Amino acid sequence: MKKNVLRSGAAAIMLIGLSLTSCKKGANAPNNVNDKPVVNGPNLAVDAVNSTFAMDWNNRTNGATYTQAQANADLGNTSSWNDRAYTTNGKDNTVGSRITLLPGQLSGAGGLVTNTSIGAGSAYEMDYDVKFHSQFNWSRGGKVGFGFGIGEHNTGGDAAWDGNGGTLRLMWYSPDSNPNRVYFQPYLYYKDMNGGPSSGNNFGDTFGKSYPSSGALVKGQWYHVHLYIKSNMGSNTNGHAQIVIDGTVVLDQDIRWTTNDSKRMIDQLTWHTFRGGSQDYWTASTTDYIYYDNLSVHRISTN
Repeated sequence: MKKNVLRSGAAAIMLIGLSLTSCKKGANAPNNVNDKPVVNGPNLAVDAVNSTFAMDWNNRTNGATYTQAQANADLGNTSSWNDRAYTTNGKDNTVGSRITLLPGQLSGAGGLVTNTSIGAGSAYEMDYDVKFHSQFNWSRGGKVGFGFGIGEHNTGGDAAWDGNGGTLRLMWYSPDSNPNRVYFQPYLYYKDMNGGPSSGNNFGDTFGKSYPSSGALVKGQWYHVHLYIKSNMGSNTNGHAQIVIDGTVVLDQDIRWTTNDSKRMIDQLTWHTFRGGSQDYWTASTTDYIYYDNLSVHRISTN
């Protein structure tokens, strides 16, 4: 079924509620060292797998460490955690969350890489708000925001060419670390990514898309992100990915995520916030912050 470019009822539907299943399902960790989580403290599990929920951190104390126990209660079991998540002022005078990026560090060693299991579905959508600190050091870029995982949840240079999984995520990127050109870009792993193995590029596919199309993201400004993902059947290119930022359609693409139907279901929520890339030029010399608020996740279909 072809999805409309903008789902007019999405916001209302996403706030309906929380769907829980009684089975206990552990979350999968990233597959490659570039996206390797760094664990600090115990993994405090809960017996729930979410499929439709909304959270805004308003139930948490403003100005405190956001713990793994709290994240598990809000999101479901997290695959890893550290002390770099914090509650702080959110959008519109609410409570939101903040992730700290450490100086000189890349990937999970300098930010947050965590995943949670969500109820298996063939179509999902998500909304959230994100902001870079008013003094943010863009450097070269990194992974940002929430996303979705399919099958084996490929990330970190583990190309999805075997047809067993994929991920839908976002990056912020600044070519040559030029502060006058900074943008969000899609970052997808899927069966046909980058045109296949002959490309020699085993990292995420950006489709050459960017937001904004010129100029730079604004520090201290909230951006609203909408993601839609639909899995494909068999070897057909009838899956879909859509990214909309502040009402602008950045990506609206039919996709063959997998060719193995036993791996076709969307069953992971990702929360990846870190610099990199793996080369030193992705690092920054400063401590920086990225803010989040108003996360909504909605399972649309299970067949």
